[in-house]
Amino acid sequence: MFRLVTEVDRERRDLLRTRLRETNTAASSVLRSLRGTPHEREFPLHVWVLDATGGLAGGLVGHTWATWLHVTYLWVDGGHRGAGLGSALLDEAERTARTERGCAAARVETWDFQAPGFYTKRGYDVMCVIPDYPPGITEYTLVKRLG
Repeated sequence: MFRLVTEVDRERRDLLRTRLRETNTAASSVLRSLRGTPHEREFPLHVWVLDATGGLAGGLVGHTWATWLHVTYLWVDGGHRGAGLGSALLDEAERTARTERGCAAARVETWDFQAPGFYTKRGYDVMCVIPDYPPGITEYTLVKRLG
């Protein structure tokens, strides 16, 4: 007999994550090889651009894991767009990921009204397109080999 429960439960979530990690590690020699190495865990990578008064002009929030940089957020204040700050943020994150963390590739998700063109101009390739996610918007997943 089973019972389905729909509720937020952090203890069960953590147990599920642990069990899934164990199952995945047992099934994948690649994931097993990461165990005990710096690439086993996600490490935050943040890059900030501050204006002359110390205010936030832009930033990039991401993490590195398993020799990949994952860009979660990249934003530049409207008053500073077009000045190359987005490129500077991405360049610094990629440099840090490559030279200090041994990353070989980067990935990002973005919506059609955000910046897919920005990323393709920066050498990213579209790997996945999901229409209507959310409804009326298209999401792109892009990747780049860091050289």
